[in-house]
Amino acid sequence: MVFKDYYKILGLETNKVTPEEIKTAYREQAKKYHPDINAERNYSEERIKDINEAYRTLSEPNSKRKYDRMWNSNIGRKKKKKEEESKREEGSVFNNFFNMFLGEQAVEKKTETNKKKEKVAKKGENIETEIDVSIEEAFYGQDKKISLRAQNGKLKTFTIKIPAGIRNGEKVRLIGQGKKGENGGKNGDLLIRINIKDDKKFALRGIDIYTDLKIAPWEAVLGTKVSVDTIGETIFLHIPKGIESGEKIKIPGKGYKDGKGGRGELIADVKIMIPKVLTKEEIGFFEKLNQVSKFNPRSNIE
Repeated sequence: MVFKDYYKILGLETNKVTPEEIKTAYREQAKKYHPDINAERNYSEERIKDINEAYRTLSEPNSKRKYDRMWNSNIGRKKKKKEEESKREEGSVFNNFFNMFLGEQAVEKKTETNKKKEKVAKKGENIETEIDVSIEEAFYGQDKKISLRAQNGKLKTFTIKIPAGIRNGEKVRLIGQGKKGENGGKNGDLLIRINIKDDKKFALRGIDIYTDLKIAPWEAVLGTKVSVDTIGETIFLHIPKGIESGEKIKIPGKGYKDGKGGRGELIADVKIMIPKVLTKEEIGFFEKLNQVSKFNPRSNIE
């Protein structure tokens, strides 16, 4: 995977910048490459995606710290390479000097010495990939297997231990499972991004878990007690009289792990469901209710 220099994308020369400087740089680049004002539309749309990705990563302290480690590693290698190239260029001047006054033999010895010095141990590049997991798998932690094709074309299977309570977007590192190092250097690492996927029952937002709470119209009017599934258990929830569709009931301590030994909230989103098929008796009840009820939901509309 190609390493993206988010600082360069935002027009910054160093990672020693404040959150305000990052925000200012983002606004300048977003305005400069906005598709609506940029004539090169295809280019600007791709560019704006990189700009948004860079800002999301660098504006959040935890993700910035993790990115900075990779940034220092990649930028450091590039600087070191430039220094080595500069030294080789300087060496060519000395070669001319030795060739002029000491002969070709001295030049050959100097060249052999330089070649030995040039064989510097270099760490292999990291490999990045990603894997999807369910909310419950991430909550409890689980071992997952992933297969990747190596440089020789063969599939290699890795076992990834996903820690309980991992956050969406965090990465698991397998040390030494990246590309091979050069001249005796260490292998790179394998970085697996964890994508926590919503399902039909739960949706994860930060450390809060959302779920739909479907109730009948008469349950909303009269109030009731219903069972609600949470992670690992079923609880009973009191529905107050007169609740409306769209209201949310918050249950503390039943959400996702907060990393401090606690949990977020389970938020039940109330949805009043209308029956599609009714018996004659049920239709009769609704017709009678329509005749005797003075309730008008549109009475407050001007």
